[in-house]
Amino acid sequence: MADFGEILRSIGEFGLFQQLNLIALALPNLSQSFLLASLVFIESVPERHCNTDWILKAHSNLTEDEQLNLTVPRKEDGTFSRCRMFVPVDWDIGAIREYGLNESTGCQNGWVYYNMHYKATIVTDFNLVCDKANLVEVIQAVLMAGISVGSLIFGPFAESFGRKRATQIPLLVCLIFGLLAALCPNVYLYLVAQFLVGIGAGGFHVNSIILATEWIGVSKRSWGACVSQIFGGVGQCILAGVTYVIRDWRLIQLIAVAILLLPAIYIWFIPESARWLLSRGRTEEAKQLIVKAASINKHTVPESLLKNIAVKENVNKGGIKIIFRSPLLTRYLFIVASAWFSLNLCYYCLYLNMANLGLNVFVTQLMFGAVEIPANLLSMWLLEVFGRRILFISTHLTGGLFCILILAVLKGHATALLCLVVAARFFLIWALSVCSVFLQELFPTSARQTATALGATSAKAGALLAPLLNILAIYHWSIPTTVFSSLTLVCGTLGFLLPETRRKELPESAEDAKTNRRNGELQPSSSPPKGHLYSLSAPERPAMESYIIDSLVARIIWPSSSPAGAGFFFVGNKDGSLRQCIVYRGLNDITSKSLYPLPLILSAFELFQGATVFTKLDLRNTYYLVCIQEGDEWTTAFNTPYQPTNAPAVFQQMTSSETC
Repeated sequence: MADFGEILRSIGEFGLFQQLNLIALALPNLSQSFLLASLVFIESVPERHCNTDWILKAHSNLTEDEQLNLTVPRKEDGTFSRCRMFVPVDWDIGAIREYGLNESTGCQNGWVYYNMHYKATIVTDFNLVCDKANLVEVIQAVLMAGISVGSLIFGPFAESFGRKRATQIPLLVCLIFGLLAALCPNVYLYLVAQFLVGIGAGGFHVNSIILATEWIGVSKRSWGACVSQIFGGVGQCILAGVTYVIRDWRLIQLIAVAILLLPAIYIWFIPESARWLLSRGRTEEAKQLIVKAASINKHTVPESLLKNIAVKENVNKGGIKIIFRSPLLTRYLFIVASAWFSLNLCYYCLYLNMANLGLNVFVTQLMFGAVEIPANLLSMWLLEVFGRRILFISTHLTGGLFCILILAVLKGHATALLCLVVAARFFLIWALSVCSVFLQELFPTSARQTATALGATSAKAGALLAPLLNILAIYHWSIPTTVFSSLTLVCGTLGFLLPETRRKELPESAEDAKTNRRNGELQPSSSPPKGHLYSLSAPERPAMESYIIDSLVARIIWPSSSPAGAGFFFVGNKDGSLRQCIVYRGLNDITSKSLYPLPLILSAFELFQGATVFTKLDLRNTYYLVCIQEGDEWTTAFNTPYQPTNAPAVFQQMTSSETC
């Protein structure tokens, strides 16, 4: 029976079909950074004073200085108040100048803004100053809450209705309400629009990565998450230039909507995940997509492979129940979701505080975006070299350490502070890509989307709390940094409890996810060799046919299109019969050795001293019950006079557990 990993190897693990699919799904991420632009480029404390044009009715030729002196009270330091004005009176200008005004009130007719870096921001358009200043943090929190809700809604939605639908609908939500947000006349409608934009953004981000990843083979699977984040980093670099030129939040919001127009058209032609179709029992639809993918990749799919596509009935049911019924899967989810929470808390605390780092905000934005590109490129490479677990631990610990070092920088050293923040951001982005890949590989197909949605919800909960945590700086500037850096360090140490998933097929069932091991994992950058083809004598040919037919009937072997192949020949037994041998020497040389202990023969015989009744075990047939880890079957395709390297250890482990 052919598993989906073998199908991907046959049609191409990362051919033109997967490349086009990945780019198409990653392209909308260019606009993700634009959605946050109105919350970052805001100049939260602009120079301003109350609008007091009421006095111009008494005298229309007043200079600006005269108008302010007569209508705006001064603070203790001698500057004009930003939030107070004198109560308007129906006097002539002479009386006002002679007697003056004493009773003050809040600004009644809005504000006049000046010395602005931007033409328009949400602060100036909606007058989010003075008693409404805290609404900026509320808007930031509402957008993050929307992203969390979107992840939580569209994750389980994808399990029931497919990855494709769960990608299309959120994209349309982003497009429609992104346009509404750009045209909002007041802050309250803007809050609603931003929340709905967040729902769309959260749902699309989660499902687009899953949809791309489930079509990619083992060798390039990490690219699904990393390429999407690279597009996000490129979007941030573009945002820095666009904001520097335009400086109007409404136009920037419209540009974000324009970026989504093309994806909103072609998203309807993106193929559904064949893995999901198989998990729902829709085999014929999955076969059609597999043949289409093979055609685009200029490969052919053997008919025998299509006829033997593995469909696991137990995959069709599950979702969140699978995760929480298993203590192991619950532990995995807790660790990765906690890590995602801490990383996003740290990421957004630094990002939303960008304007306070002391350097030009446009240069800072450009550096923040530029550093994401090498971080993700490095992640794509090193994830396949060192694996997920070691990078999960090292990136968390290094990123947390750089965040802690921020506390050692004295105020006024803006360059040193920016360098530390950029270095911390580099490792945080790297860690985020590792988490995204890890989460997809730890859970089975029936629960993968739900697990990813829960992880993304946890991540956005961290983003939601980031602006609120930054508010605590009013009590002491070090509180936010201490909290988010400590959480990142703790989550890094929890990574020691996670398994390695590099070069393993995505688990299709809960049992696959729980075991999550490979009995004979290949060494890095290695591939099983093609063995020698041995000729057979006249007596050996019928023996070979008999062996193959009997083994096929017993389901010990099955037809394969594997690129690997070990040699097959016969040796004679003492009784004149023939015994088949498969040459696995080349496979043994590149297989990581299992350290499960084999018993000493003499010690084993000592256990039988004094025994009179013995149980006979059929070791040969029992040996066939040792299954190759699903996804590794292709490495054992015929060609060595030796059994696979770890066969004795694995066989001993199984017999020990079954007979004890």
